[in-house]
Amino acid sequence: MASSRIGVALDFSPGSKYAVEWALKHIVKEGDYLFCVIVSRRTRMEGETHRWGDYGSSLFHLPEFSSDGVLKNHGISPDWSTLCLLERAAHEKQVELLFKIYWGDAREKVCDAVVDLPLDCIVLGSQGYGKPKRRSLGSVSNYVVNNAPCRVLVVNSPIDM
Repeated sequence: MASSRIGVALDFSPGSKYAVEWALKHIVKEGDYLFCVIVSRRTRMEGETHRWGDYGSSLFHLPEFSSDGVLKNHGISPDWSTLCLLERAAHEKQVELLFKIYWGDAREKVCDAVVDLPLDCIVLGSQGYGKPKRRSLGSVSNYVVNNAPCRVLVVNSPIDM
């Protein structure tokens, strides 16, 4: 069976951690590629624009991604338990685990990642905001569901979380 290219939008919130857990349990299988798509709100430095343009960073494997230099340079504060979960699952399931960082509006950049990587499926967690807050902030998951050119799975966190 051919390997799938599965993306998980990762912002290191409890909702995205649960989406990672859910994806690893239900859809990621041996031999798949798992891409962690991270969107930083930090403004790119000039060198990043020249180096990567609008297509985000290069692909990182976990050891390189979790190094102090990459995290600090890209303004990322990870949840280490999520990274440990990903590392363990990648080893147990023989999954190729890759990270890519984009800059800008998460709604647009997650859709860009689907095309850029290219992905068969993208999994997103839910922040659990009510309608008024989603209306004022704009729902990333709603935008991606309506605009991404692949299957989109939105994983709602359990109520007790």
